[in-house]
Amino acid sequence: MKPMDLSKFRKSITKTLPSISSGFRDPSFWIDTGSYVLNYIISGDFHKGMPLDGKFNLLVGPSGTGKSLLSIGVMGKYCQDNNVQIVILDTENAIDKKWGENFGLDLEDESKIVRISVSLLDDMAAIISSFIEEYKKAYDAIPYEERPKILFIIDSLGMATTSVEQEQFEKGEMKGDMGKKPKQLFSLCRNFLASCSDQPIGVLATNHTYASQSIFKPEDIIAGGGAMEYAPSIIVALQKAKLKEDENGVKTTDVKGIKVKAVCRKTRYTKPFQDAECNIPWDSGLDRYSGLFELFTETLKYKDRPVIMKEGSYCVYYSLKNDEQVWKKYRKSITNEDYDMIMKDWEDWENSQKLEKVISIDTNEEVE
Repeated sequence: MKPMDLSKFRKSITKTLPSISSGFRDPSFWIDTGSYVLNYIISGDFHKGMPLDGKFNLLVGPSGTGKSLLSIGVMGKYCQDNNVQIVILDTENAIDKKWGENFGLDLEDESKIVRISVSLLDDMAAIISSFIEEYKKAYDAIPYEERPKILFIIDSLGMATTSVEQEQFEKGEMKGDMGKKPKQLFSLCRNFLASCSDQPIGVLATNHTYASQSIFKPEDIIAGGGAMEYAPSIIVALQKAKLKEDENGVKTTDVKGIKVKAVCRKTRYTKPFQDAECNIPWDSGLDRYSGLFELFTETLKYKDRPVIMKEGSYCVYYSLKNDEQVWKKYRKSITNEDYDMIMKDWEDWENSQKLEKVISIDTNEEVE
């Protein structure tokens, strides 16, 4: 039986319905989170963080967990340094000029970054939809790789209000919005994904969480209803603790900053529900290498053993290529160059495992 020519069907559909897109595409740009371990639990790659193209990324957690710092200060700075234009929708009125400049952001050039103070979800949707309409008119005829990259940063969804809430407030009433906000949040996410599936435009939003009261689902609940659990492309949940250790991991009595535990609750690029910890010292900011020691000694396994072995007071690294000892040293003696080498070895080993699986599948098919 002759198979149907799906390419003709695709051409027919896209001609009849020009608003839809077809084909497969990997993200053209990844937003570095500023942390190797965060990148890894999101994308499965130490050097790739949040995907941009048509993706709605969500960073959630209680107050003070570093959501704004990571989304605007770190990832926003990375985007600005890599020719990604930024539109900040600020619902908290907490992004001061000096705060942004402390991260090295160029806040003067509006061709690079724009901040819009917005409170209503209706206004937020109108801003994004009008922008996308103008963007498509200007760039749809231009090859995809030549279109400008855009990131919307929404800080935060939790502080956005509905028109019902605003009207009640003006009347001196606080009756609630009758469940309108969760529906609007879901609609905002769903419509963005539908309109930007074939555009180099992404959203990075923050949201608040509150403690779960269920013993069957102990994870913190994301504000905004159940749609916030499954509508976004990526969900990273943060928790915090006091950082009471120095840069060498030695315990101190003073609080040096915050220790952030991150769990990637949703991703399609690696295994979900992987967790990692990273330190954000107050005096030096996010440490790109923090959390790698715990990742390599406790989480990642090579042939049923940790990547870095603990032997008494020493830490030992055996090559992932030939199992021979590479170095043996105290933890405080492990350098960033050591971690760079191990990350490269791990990625090479993972790629070799993937290749072996492909060869094995092809061989089995041939045998059959």
